Amino acid sequence: QVQLVESGGGSVQTGGSLRLSCAGSGRTFSDDTMAWFRQAPGKVRELVATILRSGATAYTDSARGRFTISRDNGKNMMYLQMNSLKPEDTAVYYCAARTRSSTYMNYDPRSYDTWGQGTQVTVSS
Repeated sequence: QVQLVESGGGSVQTGGSLRLSCAGSGRTFSDDTMAWFRQAPGKVRELVATILRSGATAYTDSARGRFTISRDNGKNMMYLQMNSLKPEDTAVYYCAARTRSSTYMNYDPRSYDTWGQGTQVTVSS
């Protein structure tokens, strides 16, 4: 079983940048679909970006063009580079791994069986 730990969150002003990291341990996630989700208070958990084992990526509309998801399988790491941050990006950000097949789609958090503890991102206006 792989364990995931996020880091890199913080408080920034509008237009600032942050780079989130997700470190895996216990087992490599090189064969797993990975994703970043976020959840604001009182809101549902929503997809930010996904990255397949092949390196193919996909983004939610609000993140596309500003955020970049990447992975380094050799280091068992995943990253989310966030630029041009907006107050609407304020949320707890989670990394997730799908280590086995699922009946849910990639955009559904229920598709993922392994989660980090989350890291807070706050963007002030």
